[in-house]
Amino acid sequence: MNEPLGLYVMAAIYCIAGIMHFIKPKAYMRIMPNYLPKHKTLVYLSGLAEILLAIGLCIPTLKTISIYGIIAMLAVFLLVHFYMLSSKKASAGFPKWLLLFRLPLQFVLMYWAWTYLN
Repeated sequence: MNEPLGLYVMAAIYCIAGIMHFIKPKAYMRIMPNYLPKHKTLVYLSGLAEILLAIGLCIPTLKTISIYGIIAMLAVFLLVHFYMLSSKKASAGFPKWLLLFRLPLQFVLMYWAWTYLN
């Protein structure tokens, strides 16, 4: 079955994002909420999850579960986005308008994934 190009674009985006967790882990640890334990471990696990889910999008038997996994992951990542709005230090230097923009963007990304469910 031929999948739409957008599905592979999505897979590439999540794969690259996941790899970045291993290349620049400090950037991700800086934005982790204080109430979460073991920031480095969580950064690596979330990066691995993004990579595995991206690969799963490209495997027909794993596509559906990967889409649900991406939607769940994006919902969990909302914790980080709200945390970044909580203080200047937590914002990691990003302007407030960009941090606010990221909140609805998460829902757009969830919807984008949802559209590939058959």
